[in-house]
Amino acid sequence: MDQHQVDVHAPPDEYYSGSPALRTPGVHRSRSRNYQRTYPKYSQFGGEEEAVPGRLLPRRRSVRRRASIDEKATQPRRFLVDIDTVEKIILEQEDTNGDYQITVEDSGPKMLKVPTASSGGFRTFEVRGTYMLSNLLQEMALARDCGMNQVVIDEERLNENPVNRLSRMIRTTFWNGLVRCMDEGGIQAICADPKNTRAGARPIIYVPHGDAAAYEYYRGVARDLRDLRIKVVRLPREITPQYVKSINDEFGVLALAADVSHDAGGRLVYRPLPFVVPGGRFNEQYGWDSYFEALGLLVDGRWQLAKNMVDNFVYEIKHYGKILNANRSYYLTRSQPPFLTDMALKVYEALPPSDGNAAWLRAALDAAITEYFGVWMVAPRLDARTGLSCYHPTGIGMPPETESTHFDHTVQPYAERLGVSVDAFKRMYARDEIHEPELDEYF
Repeated sequence: MDQHQVDVHAPPDEYYSGSPALRTPGVHRSRSRNYQRTYPKYSQFGGEEEAVPGRLLPRRRSVRRRASIDEKATQPRRFLVDIDTVEKIILEQEDTNGDYQITVEDSGPKMLKVPTASSGGFRTFEVRGTYMLSNLLQEMALARDCGMNQVVIDEERLNENPVNRLSRMIRTTFWNGLVRCMDEGGIQAICADPKNTRAGARPIIYVPHGDAAAYEYYRGVARDLRDLRIKVVRLPREITPQYVKSINDEFGVLALAADVSHDAGGRLVYRPLPFVVPGGRFNEQYGWDSYFEALGLLVDGRWQLAKNMVDNFVYEIKHYGKILNANRSYYLTRSQPPFLTDMALKVYEALPPSDGNAAWLRAALDAAITEYFGVWMVAPRLDARTGLSCYHPTGIGMPPETESTHFDHTVQPYAERLGVSVDAFKRMYARDEIHEPELDEYF
């Protein structure tokens, strides 16, 4: 692909999609380079000693810091970057606090000579300043994710306006890093999440009682991924707080919505809907987080993901009775603020014209109305005296996802009153061997 046909600000998978040698004239003349830098060595008495190749000293560096004005280029400048080599040098030289980032907190010279692509790597040009160096480090990581070892990077990509770059990176890269899906590929990551499975236990996928297609699909996933030892459990028709407590020691993830059809041979075609999570450490769709995520997705034109998340909420209301804190089993008794109506309306306004849009919105609003009257306008979430609704989980006992010592200070007075240890009290309380109404209300 000709470099001039590549959008300088294209997404990484597009920008780094071709071989650098095919994209840049002159790269065929490139040769291996010695990236070692020479720094003067200073003795403890302050005198300059012999030059030591590659040695990086914390003080009295020979590399001058960046100037306030860079020379102007007569044509767009591109850099020829061997990722492993340049990354090693930039981290050793510039990342002085060892956090794998280049920031104002680092005390490096803030300058690195990088080979130019137009010279085939024979000449170098200084990349200067915290901003450009940090962008160079980020671009190398993105290129490596695309399977590249050597790349050509446009200078315009490194000195892009910071606001424009951040907005572009969110739109083209960061959203993608937050997408999850409960299909066969996504389940492998979800099952490995310690928040979803107790240590040493089999990962569990809970499926609604009334969703036969989901049960069939996840049974098939469990057969295909035998090494994961996945257990598929069909939930009871009525999900009570007592039932949720009974599975606290076997918590797992809950199925979400999917596009369901059958092929010409009558075989099930089941495609779980991708969704966005509030942070990289999460693998589940969260409640009100999803509303604000959807607003950002719509700004960036990612309406399909936002629509999927509405569909997942409609599925939760239909099968689990309400929009949950997130799709984990111990959240079955925990609701979230009712933002679905506004979320659905904003997605509807962003949808491309289609005959099915009105029916889709109607189904979403019907689900929101069902939740409003069935969850928010009845006890215990409706306060009869004021007529106001409030958040009120209906779970029994200590939340199982918390650290084992999280509530020790809370239960200690009750344990002392019975003359038992805190751990013994927690076991007795979990087995209903003792009853403490105050703790029940607290939890």
